[in-house]
Amino acid sequence: MTTEPLGRIHVPAMDEILGKPFPVLDGGFVRVIDYMGSDESIVQAARVSYVRGTKKARQDRTLIRYLIRHHHTTPFEMCELKLHVRVPMDCWRQWIRHRTANVNEYSTRYSVAIDAAQTTPPDQWRFQAQTNRQGSSGFMDEKSGLKLSEREREIQDLSRKVYNERLEAGVAREQARKDLPLCTYTEAYWKIDLSNLLHFLSLRMEEHAQLEIRLYAETIGNEIVGRWCPMAWEAFKDYRVDAVSFSKDEQALLGILFREGAAAAVRKAESLEWLSCGDGKPVFQFERAEFEDKLAKLGIAVPWQMVKP
Repeated sequence: MTTEPLGRIHVPAMDEILGKPFPVLDGGFVRVIDYMGSDESIVQAARVSYVRGTKKARQDRTLIRYLIRHHHTTPFEMCELKLHVRVPMDCWRQWIRHRTANVNEYSTRYSVAIDAAQTTPPDQWRFQAQTNRQGSSGFMDEKSGLKLSEREREIQDLSRKVYNERLEAGVAREQARKDLPLCTYTEAYWKIDLSNLLHFLSLRMEEHAQLEIRLYAETIGNEIVGRWCPMAWEAFKDYRVDAVSFSKDEQALLGILFREGAAAAVRKAESLEWLSCGDGKPVFQFERAEFEDKLAKLGIAVPWQMVKP
């Protein structure tokens, strides 16, 4: 191994956006403060274990795609990203659950709370999903949403007014803040390596993730990671974001469907208790529903919708 002098890796596309805020929601943003490494760093780290000359046999893109495809992680830990984010507190609660980053958040004990809160347009109020207790599904009509948005504004204005009155009365900031709503924006510096960042994005870009944090994740992925490590981002989308995987039971059911037909596939689904009924009605089964979504992505008809059990 040689010890020739090395310069810092620069990615021109990243240097162009350093400090530039990418807007998210109505008052949030994401911006790059600093970065370390690039696609080059990933392949450099991966090749440490290989003999000289391996680079000629494996091109960078091919190697990165192999690493993603086979779930190798340590080469991606050689790249790090530091972001400055402004995000609503309720969204930040989900964000901070990812404990694989270094975080320093704006403190409302030391400083006055940011005078900004996320608002909801009348056409953006979502219904509670019937099959997902933690999710939403579909939007309310704008007329109904208008009243909700008006009430939202009243709550936000009142809470801010009370907060300011407490500060003016000399109440400690740490206590004055206790009735601020979760829609209040907070800010943080968030530093994370690429391996853990891709895991964060795989969960928060997923279609069932809450819309607000999904918008942040999509901005980080498309506007930042795509510029920073374009080969890793391409492979990540191909093998994680846009890929479809099948469990052992799902593979068995698919095999039966193609070999023996829909009726046999239905019998297999019944043996898995995917088509159980309660009070004469089909019981919602998450595994079955997820399998149906996978079939839809592949353009394959759901067998039990073709052949009634």
